Amino acid sequence: MLLTELLHPGILEALAGAGHGARVLLADGHYPASTAVGEHARTVHLNLSPGVLDVTTVLGVLLRALPVESAQVMVPPEDEPEPPAVAEHRSLLAPVTVDTLDRFAFYDAARSPDLALAIVTADVRTYANLLLTIGVRAEGTLTPR
Repeated sequence: MLLTELLHPGILEALAGAGHGARVLLADGHYPASTAVGEHARTVHLNLSPGVLDVTTVLGVLLRALPVESAQVMVPPEDEPEPPAVAEHRSLLAPVTVDTLDRFAFYDAARSPDLALAIVTADVRTYANLLLTIGVRAEGTLTPR
């Protein structure tokens, strides 16, 4: 039995094989996951029912399991306001840098060969998509027993 709260075998396997600089996509329920992910990425579907398990919930668990170096969010055209999901991501990720990408630039970034894992959620909020870049573990973060 694991001592971590992250128990999903597919997610654990993909993260264990990913290293510094690899990326993780957290996709909302609108994301075209069959066509807009990197060819090497493992895709995990957590979209049981609309609204059941959102990007924010998955992000909270991942932030307790891996270091994040930087992040990118998908944003609407400039004449539209920033979606609430983006503000929520910024808050949870602070002080990590969160860059913005328009829809098609975000799709291109998610198709990167560095994408190790795509997690598809049932988030019904628009523009809730998030790309994380894995950082490095700080020295002394593993407590020997």
